[in-house]
Amino acid sequence: MRYHRAADLAEALELRRAYGDLLRPLAGGQSLLPALKLRRDRVDTLLDLGRIGELSYVAHRGDHLAVGALTRYQRLLTDPLVDRYAPMLATAAAAVGDPQVRHAGTVGGALAQADPAADLPLALVALDAAVVLASTAGTREVPAAELAVGPGATLCRPDELVTEVRVPLPGPARWSYRTFARPALEWSLVAVAVADGRVALAGMGPTIRRARGVEAALADGAGAAAAAARADEDCDPVDDVRASAAYRRHLSRVLVARALADCSPEVRP
Repeated sequence: MRYHRAADLAEALELRRAYGDLLRPLAGGQSLLPALKLRRDRVDTLLDLGRIGELSYVAHRGDHLAVGALTRYQRLLTDPLVDRYAPMLATAAAAVGDPQVRHAGTVGGALAQADPAADLPLALVALDAAVVLASTAGTREVPAAELAVGPGATLCRPDELVTEVRVPLPGPARWSYRTFARPALEWSLVAVAVADGRVALAGMGPTIRRARGVEAALADGAGAAAAAARADEDCDPVDDVRASAAYRRHLSRVLVARALADCSPEVRP
């Protein structure tokens, strides 16, 4: 395995262009390194992004909150701009692993990993965020809801890197984040994020997805219970050793009802 440590973004993008599909970016390494150790994944060339300080920031930029791809989860828990404009990001980050993981894991790494049960991407989908993809030829924006196309697969081209996330401002007036996992530090069986009528689900298919049935019911004036009953529409959760698909469907309806009640205290599921 070949190894490169980029000194800045320009060098990283040039290496990305030169190696293409042979190169795998390494951010926090909280998902990739365990997969390599367990021989579940193979890498020809590793690109270490850890020294690119220019990609670690939180900034207010007019109509959006910009978060650099190498911003650690821990910063989201303490940054005053996140607390003011996008507190759901802090709540989602707090649900990730333990302090050691949160000090190493990055926003961009979570998005690029495209895990269908990941906490932070779920919050970004509910917040209607956009993801900036950069290459030596320029940049483009992709909605966070469309970035992942399957487990571990994204729309990111072989010469691109995730460099920034943009969360629209002002933030949602009402929001809720609900997650359910069995033991501590385990991936969520199902997680739900609600922000001003947008409802996103994790653990209910090969990608994080919007619960369009719930959103349509809310738009038609349905209450929390009636809207939540449509939470698992068009979902395809898996049967595995952690839970059955039927249990995940039930759990999605329960969590969505509770999240909607959080957003509208006068409505009880």
